[in-house]
Amino acid sequence: MAPLQPGNPLDLAAISCALLVVYFVGIAFYNVFLHPLRSFPGPLLWRISPIPRSIKLTQGKLPFYVLDLHNKYGPVVRIGPNELAFSDPQAWKDIYGHRHNGEPELPKYDGLYRIIDNVPRGIINTPRDEHSMLRRQLAHGFSERSMQAQEPIIGSYVDLLIQRLLEQCNAGLTTLNMREWLNWTTFDVIGDLGFGSSFDCLEKSDYHPWVRILTNSVRQSAFLVALANAGFQPLVRIALRLGKLAINDNQALVRQKVSQRIELGVERPDLIEGLIKKNKEGVLSFKQIAVNAGTLIVAGSETTATLLSGAVFLLTTNPDKLEKLTKEVRSKFNSEDEITLTSVGSLSYMLACLNESLRCYPPVPTGLPRQVPKGGVFISGKFVPEGTAVAVWQWAINHDTHFWTEPYTFAPERFIGDAKFKTDQLEAMQPFSVGPRNCIGRNLAYAEMRLILAKIIYNFDMKIDDGSRGWIDTQEAFTLWHKPALNIYMKPVAR
Repeated sequence: MAPLQPGNPLDLAAISCALLVVYFVGIAFYNVFLHPLRSFPGPLLWRISPIPRSIKLTQGKLPFYVLDLHNKYGPVVRIGPNELAFSDPQAWKDIYGHRHNGEPELPKYDGLYRIIDNVPRGIINTPRDEHSMLRRQLAHGFSERSMQAQEPIIGSYVDLLIQRLLEQCNAGLTTLNMREWLNWTTFDVIGDLGFGSSFDCLEKSDYHPWVRILTNSVRQSAFLVALANAGFQPLVRIALRLGKLAINDNQALVRQKVSQRIELGVERPDLIEGLIKKNKEGVLSFKQIAVNAGTLIVAGSETTATLLSGAVFLLTTNPDKLEKLTKEVRSKFNSEDEITLTSVGSLSYMLACLNESLRCYPPVPTGLPRQVPKGGVFISGKFVPEGTAVAVWQWAINHDTHFWTEPYTFAPERFIGDAKFKTDQLEAMQPFSVGPRNCIGRNLAYAEMRLILAKIIYNFDMKIDDGSRGWIDTQEAFTLWHKPALNIYMKPVAR
């Protein structure tokens, strides 16, 4: 056998291939047998490499597969070389809650929250101290007092929704794509509350270009996260800096909208007034306001519209539940004028329906990972070493038979003390998260969802179109859902 000649290109290629094989075999051996997470169960290829996880993410199937993994391996599953998924109510507190005995809060995992490094950090991914300052400035816009001041703004768009739906129905039975109408409503509301002007979606009965860009950017983000987590971070940076991506277009439109809001020069009971004041004081830059305003748009519109769409689907495919809710709404109010942000708080069965919709169809079906700090922590009684990415996956825990009776059954009664569901562990569901970084807009979201749903049910009888009966089953789930049309027969109530 002739010796290898260092100058021979074929020999150099053979040596390079051999070294690559040794390198990857070495990584695989380490991840399986020597890695600090080696004792946690999970699929072999997922323990070896982040690529299988990334493939499932780009396919829109990852949240569902994580549930399958929990069913096979138990409440703690290793879904990547350095990542654990938990399905346990205690894990919500241990991962996202307040820490005790001086232990630091688990910080956000930059593998999800920091793939874009050319913009400032916002309330979603900023360090703890800055997060507290941002939250204080935003808290005023979500206070009870502000909600009362915002009611005429929110109510005007809900009334416009009803008006537009009535116009479409022409006093007859008409099929409407309620996904679109609910999206248009929530985007118009958050546009006014966040920036002082509507997107005019309801006025024009069409999507604002920004709404389309935002929808596309959510899906693009999933692909970029998958690439970054698979080890292609340099490609992600190049794509973000050179490519014509919806993410970049979205950032530009947010900055434009924030500039218009600042130029108004008046105080309003909106969501970013506190941030604008800090900008005038020199505490926050314009880019920081824009980043946080962009977060409010997604969190305050897309997720609300998604939940309402899910509620309409689940109610119309469970007509006995819809009938019960319809009776509650129409017997409670003598006229539509009585339906307000405050009065809808008395609709107990509606709250149960919304909570069950949040369980069956969480607007964020994925996990929102944190990173274990130095020294490691105990999560659900298991010691987890430092540097590990950890999360509770909402779709998985919301459909775990250990915590829910008949988890695939839409049963609002489980939230109002029905004996059939007495063993359900309601604390397993945390759609707004827990702890110091829980969703600041929870109360506003509940009030807005109740108001919109109550006015729709008061004014219309609904029946699902047969073509939409598999609406949830056909969807892909990234960080958010990719929702098809939701066609509903809408018949105005004769009074």
